[in-house]
Amino acid sequence: MNDDSTADDQSAAGTQARDAHFLRHSFAVARRSMSHGNHPFAAVLVDAGGRVLIEAENGYMPARDATAHAERLVATQACTSIAADIRATATLYSSAEPCAMCAGAIYWAGIGRVVYGLSERRLRDFTGNHPENPTLDLPCRNVFASGQRTTEVVGPLLEDEAAALHIGVWDR
Repeated sequence: MNDDSTADDQSAAGTQARDAHFLRHSFAVARRSMSHGNHPFAAVLVDAGGRVLIEAENGYMPARDATAHAERLVATQACTSIAADIRATATLYSSAEPCAMCAGAIYWAGIGRVVYGLSERRLRDFTGNHPENPTLDLPCRNVFASGQRTTEVVGPLLEDEAAALHIGVWDR
């Protein structure tokens, strides 16, 4: 193995550890969201240097705003408070795969990378046909692939940990 491949391996291991760290941070925010009476979803935007820029819980309650998904809330705030060049190199960590609406918002915000825990398909296993989450079967990768700029996607990652946030939630 040459020095370049060793450095690449170390870099990949560092990226994986960083992704796991911030994804677990999004899980903690999702738990906080539930404690505030909302669904167990959250998103955290992190700059290229590893600084948390924005975090958001699901915002469904109290207004019952079905568009107040955490990822969309982060994307909206990012557009109004963070320069485009920083957004382009930032990573959005999401407790669950961004839905089509959120993927569109992430794309339009110019956020360059997404890491998510629970896949949309597996989320649907929990939500079924729940009226507060009629889950779309449209992977975020498909939405991003339809665009003119690249959005890197990693996930599902730590999916069993992410799934644990939803156990029993959608049975109510």
